[in-house]
Amino acid sequence: MKKEIGIYIHIPFCLKKCYYCDFISFPNKKEYEEEYFKKLKQEIESQKEVLEKSNVTTIYIGGGTPSIAKSKNIAEIIKLIKEIISNNSKELEKIETTIEINPGTVTKEKLKEYYNIGINRISIGLQCTQDRLLKTIGRIHNYNEFLDAYLLARKIGFKNINIDLMIGLPGQDIEDIKDSIEKIISLEPEHISVYSLIVEENTKMAKLIEDGILKLPDEEQERMEYNYVKNKLELAGYEHYEISNFAKKGYYSKHNFNCWKQKEYIGFGIAAHSYYENIRFSNTENFSQYLNTSSEDFENNNIPNLIKNIKEKNIANKTKIIEEIQGEEDKEKEYMLLGLRTLKGISITEFKQKFGKNPIYLFRKELEELVNEELIEIDLDYIRLTRKGLDLANIAWEKFI
Repeated sequence: MKKEIGIYIHIPFCLKKCYYCDFISFPNKKEYEEEYFKKLKQEIESQKEVLEKSNVTTIYIGGGTPSIAKSKNIAEIIKLIKEIISNNSKELEKIETTIEINPGTVTKEKLKEYYNIGINRISIGLQCTQDRLLKTIGRIHNYNEFLDAYLLARKIGFKNINIDLMIGLPGQDIEDIKDSIEKIISLEPEHISVYSLIVEENTKMAKLIEDGILKLPDEEQERMEYNYVKNKLELAGYEHYEISNFAKKGYYSKHNFNCWKQKEYIGFGIAAHSYYENIRFSNTENFSQYLNTSSEDFENNNIPNLIKNIKEKNIANKTKIIEEIQGEEDKEKEYMLLGLRTLKGISITEFKQKFGKNPIYLFRKELEELVNEELIEIDLDYIRLTRKGLDLANIAWEKFI
C-alpha cells in the first residue's frame, strides 16, 4: 500500500507585509519570481523518487501571497507535480488542491487558470469586514475588494472556498465581530477559519503595541468573541471540527486535518517544512541561499539521501535543516497534542492501532490532572477537550510538550 503524503508549496512574495505577519515573506523581491519558480521546479524534480511511489492526497500553496505570482507559474508547478504522480493517482481531480489568495491580487484570468489546472479549493484572507480595522492591521485590501474576489471565484466555478476571520484585534469590539460573522455566513462559504491575533516578536504590530499606539482587547473579551463566533457558526450549520476551524459537512480541510492526524507531508520552497519517516526538516530561510542552490545540490540532498545520512549519523546537509528526529515517545506525545486540537479528540482505538499502547495507561498522570481540572473528558473511545478546555486549550496541550 502506497504511503499517503501531502505537498506544501511556499510562495514567499507579497505586496506588503501585514503588521502581524512573522511568516517568511518578502514584499521587495517580486523581480526574482521567474528565478524562484525555476528553483521550485528543480526541487520538486529532485524528490521525484519519493513522489512517484507515494499517494499524494493534498496539495497546498501558501505564502506570502501566492496570488501575487503569475498564474502561469502556479499552473506549471501544479502540472509538474501531477505529471510526476499521474501513474499513482488515477483520480488527480480528487486531490484537494488549495491556493491562498488575497483580495487585490487576483484577476478573472488568474482564477480561471487556477480552476483550469485543477485547483479546487480557494482560501481567502479576509480577516474582518471593517475597512478601518483592515487598515489597522496592515492589510492591502478593503471589504468590497474581498467581496469582488469571492463572487468572481464563485462565478468561475469554485465550489470549495475558505474565508479567514481574525478576532482579538486592536480596536475590534463585539459589534465588529457580529457584523463580520453575519456577512461571512450570508456568503455561505464551505469553510471558515477563525484565528485569534497572536502578537509575534519583531513585527510591526508588536512595535505599535509596545509604543502604546495600539491596544489589545483583554482576555475575557477575546474569549467572549470566540464563543460568540463559535455559537453563531454552529447555529448556521457549520461543524466545529478543530479549535480554529469550522466547515459545512464534507468540507473539512484535508491538508490541515492530515497534519493533526500526524500524517506525512513534503514542503517545497524557501522555509518550507516537511515531515517524513519520523523526521521534521525544513528548507533554508535565506532567500539568496535558496536561489543559489544548484539542481545537483537538490538531488544530492533529497529525502532518500537525507534519511541515509541520518542513519549514518551524518546530518550535515546543504539544503535541509533537521528540526527533529522523533523517537517513539516524541511521536506519542505529539499525537496527543495534535489530537486535542480537534473537537472529536483522540480515538483510543486509533492510538492503540498506531502505537500498540493504551493512551489511558501511557498518559494516566497527565490525563488524570486534566480530568480533575475539567479540561478534558474521556468516554468509551475518545479523549477530548471540554467546553472549558476549549477556552484553556494551551494548558491541556502543554502536558504533552
